[in-house]
Amino acid sequence: MTSFTPAARVARIKPSPSVAAAARAKELRAAGADLVDMTVGEPDFDTPDAVKEVGIAAIRDGDTKYTPVNGTPALRKAIRARMLDRAGVSYGDDQISVGGGAKQVIFLALMASVDDEAEVIIPAPYWVSYPDMVLANEGLPVIVECPESAGFKLTPEALESAITTKTRWLILNAPSNPTGAAYSEAELAALAAVLDRHPHVWILTDEIYDEIWFEAGRVPSIVKVAPHLADRTFVVNGVSKSYAMTGWRIGYGVGPAPLVGAINKLQSQMSSCPASMSQAAAAAAMAGDQSFIAETVAVYKQRRDIAVAAINKIDGLSCATPSGAFYLYPNCAGVIGKTTPEGTRIENDLDFVLYLLDRGVAAIHGAAYGLSPHFRISTATSTDLVEEACRRIAAAVAALH
Repeated sequence: MTSFTPAARVARIKPSPSVAAAARAKELRAAGADLVDMTVGEPDFDTPDAVKEVGIAAIRDGDTKYTPVNGTPALRKAIRARMLDRAGVSYGDDQISVGGGAKQVIFLALMASVDDEAEVIIPAPYWVSYPDMVLANEGLPVIVECPESAGFKLTPEALESAITTKTRWLILNAPSNPTGAAYSEAELAALAAVLDRHPHVWILTDEIYDEIWFEAGRVPSIVKVAPHLADRTFVVNGVSKSYAMTGWRIGYGVGPAPLVGAINKLQSQMSSCPASMSQAAAAAAMAGDQSFIAETVAVYKQRRDIAVAAINKIDGLSCATPSGAFYLYPNCAGVIGKTTPEGTRIENDLDFVLYLLDRGVAAIHGAAYGLSPHFRISTATSTDLVEEACRRIAAAVAALH
């Protein structure tokens, strides 16, 4: 048989580290390992019953056909209403894209706009998929490290230094995966002032965690702070995290009509549209009772506080308190160079998470997110498991010498 050679775009990218880590954790548990899995980035809550019933009713009522490429009228209405409430910006139907999750919408936005090694500025730590999405679409990721001392956030000076004539996009993700950090209104205004001087740079703002927010008020959005940038800003969101609907696969993007038109053209040839019953459920979630969000955010905050306090008591580790999302990004510099009871020296954060895996905790190393020495744990699991994971991490670190 003739051997298969993948296209260059496939060879340029690597599998998602977070997906790989979650899969490995499942394999180990299936093999009988006593393991606390802290890798999964999805809510442990179930989709609200009222939302599920709308999806079920859509199936029973025969709402099982193709929809418009940019979503059903009901879903577009819910998206427009949310963006007006959230950002104070009115969007038309020709400015809305709906896809099979926010991940697909981001990929299509890059596919529609990036080629010939156009540069995309990605602050690190970053969601693991951003650089590979850029590479898959023949762009060049420009990684800008944003250390813990800067709150894991991009500074105006760092942004200015990273921009070139080939820069096409700046990607912002707030609250962030993996750090939970978000920008204040003043910080966004300062970034906007830099972007004002570079009108060729567009902004892709990934706000998928914007409802999982632990501070007063709402997490700021750049289109709210700098509405004059709306004509070159693409806002991405979805229902996966806020409403515990990861498997329903509905994400959306709003932005300038020419960009959205290009995205929707690609969507029409790729998958036509997302599932009709999922769209019905998503519209119901966005337009309906929002008490589910408040209830789950309170639980996420409680878990965050438990885990941050526990980790900060461990000699060799430290953990900043995230403002949103359901992740922690502890600093493990204090354990680098130490030796395990088996005599293995821990040289980096990958060595450390492999050591934790041997001690019954699955986490993801910071290098996967572009900034070491750190590791990411998800608190989107039960409070009991969060506490048990912290106990195991403490025991594992205490055993080092």
